[in-house]
Amino acid sequence: MESIQLNVTGMKCGGCVSTVEKILNNSEGIENVSVNLLTESAYFEITKKHIEIETVLENLKENGFPSKIYINDFSKKINKAELKKKKKWNNQWKKLTFALLLLLFSGLGHLAEGRYINFPILGNIFFHASLATLALLFPGRGIIINGFKSFIKNHPDMDSLVALGVISAYATSLLSLIFPATGFPCFFNEPVMLLGFILIGRFLEERARHQTGSSIGELLDLQPEMANIYTEDNQIKSIRVNTLRPDQEIQVLAGDRIPADCIVTRGNSYVDVSHITGESKPIEVKEGENLSSGSLNLNSTLRLKVQKVGGDSSLAKLVNLIESVNSRKPRIQRIADEIAGKFTYFVLIFSTLTFFFWWKGARSIWPDLLSHKHEFIAHSSHTLHSSLGSNAENYLSLAIQLSIAVLVIACPCALGLATPTVITVASGKAAKKGVLFKGGDKIEMASKINHIIFDKTGTLTKGKPFIVNYKNNDDNSFLLRIAASLEKESRHPIADALIQEAKKQNLILFPIKKIFTHSGRGISGELESIDGLINIGNIEWLLSKGIIIDSDAKKVIENEETKTNTIIGVSIKDKLLGFILLGDLLRDDSIKTVQNLRENKFKINILSGDRKQTVLALAKKIGCKETEVKWDLLPEMKLKTIENLKINNKVAMIGDGINDVPALASSDLGIAVGSGTQIAKANADVVLMGDQLNGLPYALNLAKKTIRKIKQNLTWAFGYNLLAIPLAAGFLFPKYGILLTPSIAALLMAISSITVVINALSLD
Repeated sequence: MESIQLNVTGMKCGGCVSTVEKILNNSEGIENVSVNLLTESAYFEITKKHIEIETVLENLKENGFPSKIYINDFSKKINKAELKKKKKWNNQWKKLTFALLLLLFSGLGHLAEGRYINFPILGNIFFHASLATLALLFPGRGIIINGFKSFIKNHPDMDSLVALGVISAYATSLLSLIFPATGFPCFFNEPVMLLGFILIGRFLEERARHQTGSSIGELLDLQPEMANIYTEDNQIKSIRVNTLRPDQEIQVLAGDRIPADCIVTRGNSYVDVSHITGESKPIEVKEGENLSSGSLNLNSTLRLKVQKVGGDSSLAKLVNLIESVNSRKPRIQRIADEIAGKFTYFVLIFSTLTFFFWWKGARSIWPDLLSHKHEFIAHSSHTLHSSLGSNAENYLSLAIQLSIAVLVIACPCALGLATPTVITVASGKAAKKGVLFKGGDKIEMASKINHIIFDKTGTLTKGKPFIVNYKNNDDNSFLLRIAASLEKESRHPIADALIQEAKKQNLILFPIKKIFTHSGRGISGELESIDGLINIGNIEWLLSKGIIIDSDAKKVIENEETKTNTIIGVSIKDKLLGFILLGDLLRDDSIKTVQNLRENKFKINILSGDRKQTVLALAKKIGCKETEVKWDLLPEMKLKTIENLKINNKVAMIGDGINDVPALASSDLGIAVGSGTQIAKANADVVLMGDQLNGLPYALNLAKKTIRKIKQNLTWAFGYNLLAIPLAAGFLFPKYGILLTPSIAALLMAISSITVVINALSLD
């Protein structure tokens, strides 16, 4: 399957999200659709080789959502991001400034009408009619056109509600002005104030929404614009970073950022890599070590050879991963989007019912209601405007005003933004701590975890075994040479330890003739110049292969020195050649991490393929009981243990190697450490970058806070609409005399959306 991302314009609320998802889901050959309001993006997978994407794009455009395929060009992303943002702000500023100017004149008109200022023209009804006309033609034109387009195409959205409200107020006032005998109310100031408050709210909302994605912007800022390369005559030349090519050599001065993924060819320095690993302490680098793009060189000049540039660099992949979080929605967001998709229809129906109730029904229930002089809360007097309809039916005026207020106070925007804003903020904060969630649904699952399973080697330990000793053999060099030769094509940490030690001793390795990997047990094969099948692996496996281990060898295995180390046996044919003892250092923060998790009421288990004594020795160091650890486990045994635990728990598995991939996939939440294998990281739901485990408690705690924030936002969004819509419909008017004008309703609607985004930004 091929994954596609679209940039979608025209989405304003949760109803728009639901409409775009429906269009894509109804397109042949498309599945796994996810649409995000905050990032204005759509993600889906193509199930057929030949599909007309242009037809899909045209369908979206016809429904008011012009879209284009997202091209992941890292250099363009950096160069154009700021320009695009500035252009957007400029357009919004123009609309907002004009709307505020009209709002100012409308307010002055009220003062002139009340004779607080001596400027008769400002209180003239024709002046206010002109202001309302200008408001509709200029700052409100886009909202009105888009709103009616959506309404005509049977997917009304936030703009549809606002457009209906504004046009209703304007048309009613215009009819009252031209035909006073109609009895319609006249409030030209309402369209002006309504649009003014809505544009203010959208501007502030957009500013706040931009802050939720600030983490990506901060990462993009890590990419320098220029780089110093060495020319053929070893001179320094400054070029733009997007023209860098692999194998070029560059100079990075102290205080400069690394422009690409590189390897150090000369010099040593301390480098800040906190953007990748979350580790606050700088690391020391020297010749032969790799550096990621965006890292900050702190104190000495380095000569580097470029390895990966642009979209292939680690910085680009990190940005892409954070962006892709929005392609995987939590279940709670899908429910909210589904409700938001139907919400606009509910508001339209409720507004219509409100109109007819107050026009026809209220008179019979409260015949003397309007004869009482209520002091309206949040309701301004419009004496001059209302005088044009002095012969109008008061219940009709009230019905029109309240039905418009219902239209503009409803806020599907808050429903659409409640979840994605929090997810974006959370994923950005996690990335700064060296934790990468692969989707909003993974954050949701992380919040439910109560049981954590650790692999031992490479997870609780550093995963860099070293040879401690050799046992039961006459020639240590030959034993190592045989083992390293057969292991040289393996990526297991033990294989790396054997190969590195062989290099130190300058041993010449035998070419491999045949090789077979036995997952979780060992490796077997044939080497040139060596007669017979060679087996390298754990003792139990060697015994099962018929290898003869005599009583003297068994005493060596049971010796106290060997119990706390990993031991592998090497055999040729059925003869034991000897044992190699390997040690591994505990990660610096393993003990603290496990203690932290226990304090937060997580259940802990350690599953290992290593032998009992070694696993128990480690368990004792980190404070685990014997009942909490299991040893001598094959990959399928780990899998079965996890499946059993999942019956009554939400289980997270933390691993690093190829052997852990089935367990990572089977668990509710697979977590890989950054120093592990690529296949483990590819199959995990969460990646802890770098060599630290302390990001794990932070990630799980952040996930809980994130879901708590989402629930707060959704409670607010639903609660606001449940309370505000009846209030706007005049439920409190008969008993308490409380009414809302359409303009105040619009202000409350804007505040509702802003509140949701600001609450997301308060996530810590």
